[in-house]
Amino acid sequence: MCGIVGYVGSRQATPILMNGLSVLEYRGYDSAGICVQNGRLTTIRAEGKLVELEKKVKRFESHGTCGIAHTRWATHGVPEERNAHPHRDCTGSIALVHNGIIENYQELKADLMSTGHLFSSDTDSEVLAHMIEERMKNEMPLLQAVEDTLAHVRGTYGLVVVSKDVPQTLIAARMGSPLVIGVGEDEHYIASDPSALIAYTKDVIYLDDGEIAVVTSEGVHLNGSPSALTGSRQSKIDWDVEETTKGGHPHFMLKEIMEQPKVIEDSLRGRMDLIHGRCILGGLEGIQDRLAQIDRIVIVGCGSAYYAGLVGEYLIEEIAGIPVEVELASEFRYRKPLISERTAVLAISQSGETADTLEAIREAKRKHALTLGLVNTVGSSIARETDAGVYNHAGPEVGVASTKAFVSQLTTLTLIAIYLGQLRGVHERTHALLAGLAELPKQVQEILDHREQILEAVTSLGSTEHCLFLGRKFHAPIAYEGALKLKEVSYVHAEGYTSGEMKHGPIALIDKSFPSIVLCPKDSMFEKTWSNIEELKARGGMIIAITTDRESVGSLVDACIEIPQTLEELQPILSVIPTQLLAYEMAVARSLDPDKPRNLAKSVTVE
Repeated sequence: MCGIVGYVGSRQATPILMNGLSVLEYRGYDSAGICVQNGRLTTIRAEGKLVELEKKVKRFESHGTCGIAHTRWATHGVPEERNAHPHRDCTGSIALVHNGIIENYQELKADLMSTGHLFSSDTDSEVLAHMIEERMKNEMPLLQAVEDTLAHVRGTYGLVVVSKDVPQTLIAARMGSPLVIGVGEDEHYIASDPSALIAYTKDVIYLDDGEIAVVTSEGVHLNGSPSALTGSRQSKIDWDVEETTKGGHPHFMLKEIMEQPKVIEDSLRGRMDLIHGRCILGGLEGIQDRLAQIDRIVIVGCGSAYYAGLVGEYLIEEIAGIPVEVELASEFRYRKPLISERTAVLAISQSGETADTLEAIREAKRKHALTLGLVNTVGSSIARETDAGVYNHAGPEVGVASTKAFVSQLTTLTLIAIYLGQLRGVHERTHALLAGLAELPKQVQEILDHREQILEAVTSLGSTEHCLFLGRKFHAPIAYEGALKLKEVSYVHAEGYTSGEMKHGPIALIDKSFPSIVLCPKDSMFEKTWSNIEELKARGGMIIAITTDRESVGSLVDACIEIPQTLEELQPILSVIPTQLLAYEMAVARSLDPDKPRNLAKSVTVE
């Protein structure tokens, strides 16, 4: 969740470290700090936004060509400067930055305190610095001290260590929290996310769980190996630095919403044979025989990815005829999931590093299920650990609230459903679905070109603090997702419900001050949803409709957002766009920054 940056080379480290932290601001944080090696360790930390650290850095000398930096999202200890990273040992000889959670830190801390170690923070991370110090007192080399320390901890870590006594050297270790090493010419970089490296190099090495790397300007050595890692471990970042800028938009969230026609095109590119009515997914070709034999699919995800999975459940069951269940990844492995070799477990994650989703995949592998990934980040942990998968090719998503990644997940899930149907000889709707997918970019652009409808809806909502989202069948998950977006960026309390459940409780909330946003396209559930609108109206509720049929619905509702008509299976991809814009415009109207919602992190890499 937090951001890690490291550098070793011949250039001044501080500007590189600070630039890397600025790129990682989108991940969410409450404090920040840097440490530069220059014969000693110069550490500067600050509570609050990165600008506070920048002010301090300008006042202090922080010269040196090797260093580490961090943005912290609190897990242990309140957001104060003393709890910010980097953390140091008693002597100031060791400094480290850490993502993750050390589960047995209290007992380790008690042992260290009994031998005279003094702690200056409330964090679990500081324990690691003192443990390394204790081992180096006995002439243990830095690498061995880190290895021995990690052998005694339980939990997760993405860890980078620097010592004043070992010049121009960084030790990086990973267990359950991502780290990537950037390879340059006579210089190397470390980060928790490749976006922090893209301004300097596209050549990267992703660390696997359990690996420890010694990183110097000359090379990268894995687990104490005397030789540098070979090129076979190197990957290429497949996007450019321009994709991580706002491109003239006031916020990343708006930029990423506006990019969605191209995102859909990129998700579809090379995967549709419109002439022969076939779907082509190269990432699944190697497991076709096994995939054809599965009798059940379990989709796992968290947050927006979970809601995408709920749409995927409808898609796969209707198009391919395969039973599907959707599980919250955070609960999956704490049950006793009944899965077998004929079960496929599909993990959905934008980052490919979501801790709960990654652990769900590992649980599935222990039970010998076929594991599949739907991720956006090439080289991510889920991409590497699953048996096969499909990238959604949305490009980097910087806004904390997922928009374009969600739409690309829905698009790619549709392709997966069609592909699974092909393997089972189900072709009835393939031509129509592929043709409908090809039209989606143009239809999304049509919605984006009529943003004035959204502004009218925002005016109708006014200063409301509560909102209900309603949808049915394919649109129930879109109601959940729409409510989540509004909560995330505008801090309006919103609930998503399937329309059929409205009478079973939520209708008690309805009055003139409690608005409802109803997803009611002209599909198989239109008449049922129309009845729900009538019920809301009868109780004086304010209604905003997202519909393909303004003429039918407009007279009953307070505001109407019209969207193009497409096939029922594809309609959610269009219907979700107005909910994203609505959340964005509500945040802006309330003078909030939709890119950095409070308390949230972009990539949740701790449980």
